[in-house]
Amino acid sequence: MIPVIYSEDFLQHLTGRFHPERPERLTAIVEALKSAPWAAMVEWQVPTPVATRDLLPAIKKVHTRSHIGLVKATAQDGGGRLDLDTPVSPRSYEIALLAASAWLDGTDRVLASGEPAFVLARPPGHHAESDRGMGFCLFSNAAIAACYALDRPGVERVAILDWDVHHGNGTQEIVENNPQIAYCSTHQFPCYPGTGRPDERGAHNNVLNLPMPPGSDSADYRTVFEERVMPFLTSFQPDLLIVSAGYDANAADPLAGINLQPQDFGIFTDYCLQLTRRILFGLEGGYDLDALGQSVLATIERCLDGQ
Repeated sequence: MIPVIYSEDFLQHLTGRFHPERPERLTAIVEALKSAPWAAMVEWQVPTPVATRDLLPAIKKVHTRSHIGLVKATAQDGGGRLDLDTPVSPRSYEIALLAASAWLDGTDRVLASGEPAFVLARPPGHHAESDRGMGFCLFSNAAIAACYALDRPGVERVAILDWDVHHGNGTQEIVENNPQIAYCSTHQFPCYPGTGRPDERGAHNNVLNLPMPPGSDSADYRTVFEERVMPFLTSFQPDLLIVSAGYDANAADPLAGINLQPQDFGIFTDYCLQLTRRILFGLEGGYDLDALGQSVLATIERCLDGQ
């Protein structure tokens, strides 16, 4: 079994007509999972409600009070935009908190069981910096989960692997000065947001950026995983691996130019499982609905293969 942490409330973060980060992303994944031959192996888990959990301490470890207040005020005022790409609807603050709660639930579940879990939530998070939201992201879910995990018993080191096609500038900005967190990103370059150069190494040599040129394919990524990603993560010896699982490096995706196929994300998952089974996967990007659904299936199916 693999827990998938999901709520239909995540559909209530409304981004407007034609916005790529739309609710249909989640419904496409849910439909794919429920149609899979191994659908009975998915354990659907509802995230802890915002009303019954004090999330602000965890979020304040990562984000400034002014940023949290801006997201809340914008939602309460009926909605608006944090930047041209990042809309806020009336329920977006509440839903962003629920997404963070889901990532924390996933963290707890993985640490308790020693087995993978998948957080199927939105809005995504890896572009949100400590003091601003951007790139469809309101709160930095992976960074929030990593800092939260370090307060759990027995957790001294957390690694974040970001295979989204865009560099996770927000995650890196938040964790690069923390020697207990390692951040590794494969991403198309040049591409939005323009960060993620190889010389960005973190204050403790705890950041590894691996820019991929447009047109890179499965063979290119496998080489990078074997020669760079896996040695970096293995040497760090994390007690928990968090994967910012974006699926916009698919060849079918409209927002980038990398030539991966859904099954390639199963290969990446295999690499991660060679390191540890204590893996929290959390959804980031991915905007072609069919490729997105099939890529999540590939990820989860590899996790089930080891059970």
